[in-house]
Amino acid sequence: MARQESKKAKLSRAAAIVDALKTYYPNAECALRYDGDPWRLLVMGRLSAQCTDARVNTVCETLFKVYPNAEAMATADAEEVGKYIFSCGLYKTKARDLVASSRMLIDVFAGVLPDTMEALLTLPGVGRKIANLLLGDIYHKPAIVADTHCIRISRRLGLVDKEKKAPEQVERALVSLIAPEEQSDFCHRIVLLGRQHCMARGNVCESCPLNTLCPKIPV
Repeated sequence: MARQESKKAKLSRAAAIVDALKTYYPNAECALRYDGDPWRLLVMGRLSAQCTDARVNTVCETLFKVYPNAEAMATADAEEVGKYIFSCGLYKTKARDLVASSRMLIDVFAGVLPDTMEALLTLPGVGRKIANLLLGDIYHKPAIVADTHCIRISRRLGLVDKEKKAPEQVERALVSLIAPEEQSDFCHRIVLLGRQHCMARGNVCESCPLNTLCPKIPV
């Protein structure tokens, strides 16, 4: 179905999907509890790779008591940091990245999180997914966070061609369909949808707010 849609029809359906999600999830909030602190979201974004947001939130309750800001993390011993984030997985690499990115934030950016994709990608451990999360949540810029929920659901909805699985492919496709001012919140709402209705297994289609808009393409 989705492949036969014209670009105009797909744009119209994408707008309807955005509206339906806004109605169902009026409060589009980041699942990571970073209390508005840009550096904390940087840290949590890095820890979230191959780890659940719930686990990251729990781990960071202790982590941020020991290392409350970029200055503290920048002077930390990576091996010691690793002890606090062990349960997040890949803890040695993540610990090195957290210390190095915090140090770079202080030394290169005077403690201020950069507000461009190009600059954010220079921070150790930061890829496009984390950079888009930071741009959208901190600076309220257009940003598509192509995480696993976004990739799976956008393909199932037919917004992204089924053969496109790479995060950057999905990001580009959605940027062309979702209004710039809606992109960041759209991604937060998609995460909620992916947890409550459109799971990788065991979909709950009957009560899904996108039931009448979804072609239910198998992925």
